[in-house]
Amino acid sequence: MSTQVAGGRRTIVVMAVVAVVCLAAGLGLSRLIVSPGKDAADAAPPTAGPITVPVESRVIDNELVIRGDVGYEDPLALRVETGDLGGPAVVTGQVPEVGTELGAASVALEIVGRPVIVLPGDLPTYRSLRAGVSGPDVRQLKAALGSLGIGAGDPAGDTYDAATAAGVRALYQRVGYEPPSAGEELQEAVAAARDGVRAAQDGLAAAQRELAGAGGGPARSTIIGLDTAVAVARAMLADEQARCAAPTEEVPCSQIDLLQAQGAVAQAEAERAEADSPADTGAQRAAVAAAQTQLASAREDQAEAQTATLTPLPASEVVFVPSLPRRVDVVSATRGGTVTGEFMSVSGATIQITGSATRADAELLTVGTVGEIALDGQPLAVTVAEVKDAVDAPAAGQEAGEEGGTEQPAAPKGDRRSVVFTLGALTQEQVMALQNTNVRVRVPVSSTEGEVLAVPLAALTAGPGGESRVELAGADGKPSSLVTVTTGLAADGYVEIAGAETELVAGDLVVVGVADTTKTAEADADPGEEDG
Repeated sequence: MSTQVAGGRRTIVVMAVVAVVCLAAGLGLSRLIVSPGKDAADAAPPTAGPITVPVESRVIDNELVIRGDVGYEDPLALRVETGDLGGPAVVTGQVPEVGTELGAASVALEIVGRPVIVLPGDLPTYRSLRAGVSGPDVRQLKAALGSLGIGAGDPAGDTYDAATAAGVRALYQRVGYEPPSAGEELQEAVAAARDGVRAAQDGLAAAQRELAGAGGGPARSTIIGLDTAVAVARAMLADEQARCAAPTEEVPCSQIDLLQAQGAVAQAEAERAEADSPADTGAQRAAVAAAQTQLASAREDQAEAQTATLTPLPASEVVFVPSLPRRVDVVSATRGGTVTGEFMSVSGATIQITGSATRADAELLTVGTVGEIALDGQPLAVTVAEVKDAVDAPAAGQEAGEEGGTEQPAAPKGDRRSVVFTLGALTQEQVMALQNTNVRVRVPVSSTEGEVLAVPLAALTAGPGGESRVELAGADGKPSSLVTVTTGLAADGYVEIAGAETELVAGDLVVVGVADTTKTAEADADPGEEDG
């Protein structure tokens, strides 16, 4: 009896366990099996809803983005005039390396053993300068020498004179070269002029001796002879007069002898009187005057010849460069080669950025505006130095208002402006990293004064009258509403809300679009396809 009871209990326990297992299996299978109706309901897209963003309080900055080439300022090609050399302009030394800095009184090159000296000046060299020439290039030379502390005569004068020549000699002494000479022909002319002066001096001395001899009067012996002749004539006249006063038969009075005796006295007295009167030296004086004129002319010729031999400044030995110092960029001359014009390209010693912008964008820029570029992720300040007409405006890469580096089509050349930026003090490493690169320059052109209410541009819609509106999202079951707004500055995808017919505050939600549920539904229906 007890055995039967125990067997029945085991049967009941087994059946209970089986029932529990079946129940658990059913529940598990019910989670894996989805009904067709529920499957269709789950695959249907959710109800579309608005996408909202909050109204923000932020500063809005508008900036211009310009691409520019980094290089040294104001590139310039140097050329030397070689026409006066009378032969090939062979480079004999002093060839600078790229990167060399040229300042006032630097030697840029050596041609046929002579220096090409760099001096500050805007006028290019167009002729040799020597004594007697005048012009603005002479005044420029005097100013250049003055800037070096070398006197060259009156700075306002435009004539090359002895003082200017002395200044040129001092310049050559400073650069370590012998001053240029005037040439053998001019030296021979000076010698010939000197001989001419000596000959004129000798001629004047001879004429003066003749004049002195003519104006000294007769010799003492001549005077004695004249006095004796007067006394004899008077004695003879006295005898004749006595005879005629008491004539006799032996000594009769002869009127002819009396007249002759009177004439002899008159002649002797006249000759004696002439000896006492000044001599006529007109011819001798004329000869002296002519000799003096000849001497003066000879001395003028000598002065001109000596002036012509003053130290000149050959056109082949100087090059004027606006604004110094300059950095050597390219050297086309080589030692042993010849130069026929341009021999070097130089630029300013300061790195600058040169870009271009449309006329409208350039009008937003003013000299002194500060922008920035990025170098190795760090900002570097740049300053607008110049806005000018673009001579050869490069094709615009990224211009103002670009997003994501999208290139904009270039504006016609006449509608573009060249913009030059300068940089502050740079390390040598920064100079090396920036040189010959193309960078993006960001320049702020307008900004709100402090934080203002702003919404994304996508939140704006146009009303029937063209007014701007935003859709203010509803809250607590209330529907959304359209609010007319007044906009201000826009930048970086945001626009300032300067006013609104309904007051907006930071944090209010505005609609920027409606959620697109199509792709979400497709992804939920076949996630494996999207992953693929």
